[in-house]
Amino acid sequence: MMFRLASIVGSRRFGLAAASCLCGGVGYHYVSNNDDYNQISLLRSRVEMKSLVVNQNIEQHISLVVPTMEALLRAGRLSITAAIMALDYQLYFLTKKHPDSLLSKLYNNEEECERQKAEYLIHQLHEKLERAQAAYVKGSNDDDDSTNKETLHKNSAEQNNETKSKNAKQHMLCIANELADAEEALEKSGGSRIVHERNATRLLELFRANAGVYIKVGQHLANLDLLLPQEYISRLSSLFDDAPESTYEDVCRVVHEDLGSSPDELFDDFSKDPIASASLAQVHTATCKQSGKKLAIKIQHRGLRETSKGDLFALTAVVRIAERLFDEFNLGWICDEIAPNLPKELDFTNEGKNAEAASAHLQKSGLDCVVPRVLWRTTTGQQFLTSERVLTMEFEVGFPATDVERIDSIGICRRETAKLISSVFNAQIFENGLVHCDPHQSNVLLREHPRKKGKPQIVLVDHGLYKRLDPSFQESYARLWTGIVMADISAIKGACERLGVDKMYPLLAAMLTSRPFDEVIERSRTRSLDAAPASGSGDKAVIKLYAQRYLREIIDMLDIVPRQMLLIFKMNDCLRHVDCALGSPANNLVVAGKYASKRVFHSDIREGSVLRLLKSWLSYAHVLIRINSYEMWKWLSGTSITRLQ
Repeated sequence: MMFRLASIVGSRRFGLAAASCLCGGVGYHYVSNNDDYNQISLLRSRVEMKSLVVNQNIEQHISLVVPTMEALLRAGRLSITAAIMALDYQLYFLTKKHPDSLLSKLYNNEEECERQKAEYLIHQLHEKLERAQAAYVKGSNDDDDSTNKETLHKNSAEQNNETKSKNAKQHMLCIANELADAEEALEKSGGSRIVHERNATRLLELFRANAGVYIKVGQHLANLDLLLPQEYISRLSSLFDDAPESTYEDVCRVVHEDLGSSPDELFDDFSKDPIASASLAQVHTATCKQSGKKLAIKIQHRGLRETSKGDLFALTAVVRIAERLFDEFNLGWICDEIAPNLPKELDFTNEGKNAEAASAHLQKSGLDCVVPRVLWRTTTGQQFLTSERVLTMEFEVGFPATDVERIDSIGICRRETAKLISSVFNAQIFENGLVHCDPHQSNVLLREHPRKKGKPQIVLVDHGLYKRLDPSFQESYARLWTGIVMADISAIKGACERLGVDKMYPLLAAMLTSRPFDEVIERSRTRSLDAAPASGSGDKAVIKLYAQRYLREIIDMLDIVPRQMLLIFKMNDCLRHVDCALGSPANNLVVAGKYASKRVFHSDIREGSVLRLLKSWLSYAHVLIRINSYEMWKWLSGTSITRLQ
């Protein structure tokens, strides 16, 4: 035994054997001279395997720890910013209530005291406008303003109901214009604008620093101009075009991790700098190795998928706390809606399928709208080009549909452009049921039609956020829009009841059309598709007052209506911003009315009764005759179709 041990000790392989045994965690055992090399090699391979597993475990833990720490850092920034904003607003409200206090003198200067007086006047005008609105909607004139009461009382014996209604509306609009002027004057002098500007800037800096999900939330907030102060809208709107960019190294890592090769191995002329960057991803250009076509490669920001859940949890927690602290703060529904949809947006294979479905429907509809073709594999089929975090598409030329100067320079008609955009999305809602719910200015591109000179063609991109509408919801929503276009109050009430909304039907209709509900009341009397000319800031003050006055009811309504309605609201907000940028040249009421009435007609004829079929056809024909007559009259009169946008 001692001889055998000595022979192994003397062997040149003893050092390796001992090291392998010790590192491998196994005891030394007796081996023969013929087998010792094989067994030592086996032990060495075991050591290497264990080292590889240990290294992989370390890398796994690091890959989890680092994103977690980054998410905690973002949550910390969010908490600090929210606390500073809450303290700033609390001080502002306290000094408004106690303008003569020491705190007010420390917090405000003499100019601030004057602004507070102006804000008190605006508060009084808000109350007067509320009473005037209530009087007009109810068909009565119960306003506390004594002068108005006397005027209406003197003329009550001479005026009929229509004249009374017109007087009530005129009184309401006068107050609304006075309120708009007072708010404009206050805005010029500062007032609440200063505290809003401070906190809007803080919020913008937070969203930019945290990026990812925070950018997405900021973009959503930028569309809520009827609920948020204008300072927030102006600041946060920059997030549409100024999103953070990932480094080229991170881009290469994402591509390699998902597709198994570097960008240069998969494509020719891959651009190191992105041509566009958004909240969740950025787009690079390249050339297809097989076909030579120009490509657009959308690559998700690295680490976003891993940290999105933590970011959403932190955002939701802070929003819930703010809702408890401030009665006026009721934006928790935004987090509730983003949370279930974000995982779908982060899966680019889902986006690719949405793009293909949208393209198939648009080709069938005959509308001049293009969706970039998705490339799933190379032409040989041996290499994937699209994954959960990488989306490869054919490149389509286009510029933002809100670039009015460029539209005018190439001779495209704004009215036709706005009508085409409205038609695309109404066709998705009422025909296909698969709806693009994020049509903001960077996702709706425009170009001159390659085969129709001077005609617009839409390029629709970013198909991550889609909603499949239930047939029952489509029908109820179509009946609501048909009632709005025909100014049929009973039909509007009935459709709203089917959607779960009872008494708040005027507010729901106003939110969908972005116009005061009194225009529907007026059109129900005149039997016209046209309403009185928009009074600009006065009309906006009326709509905004609706939103502010019934904010709690709006939040309750958002809990009642079907969930798909929330994304429809978001889509309407985005489209309204695009349309306003184009100068509101198209009548969305008419476009939506065509598609909605067609949907109602097809729903009604499924019942099979001959009498029902005849009644449905006559009703559908009535709507089309009124719409076509209205458009013909507008064309003959040489005026643009601009109402009710």
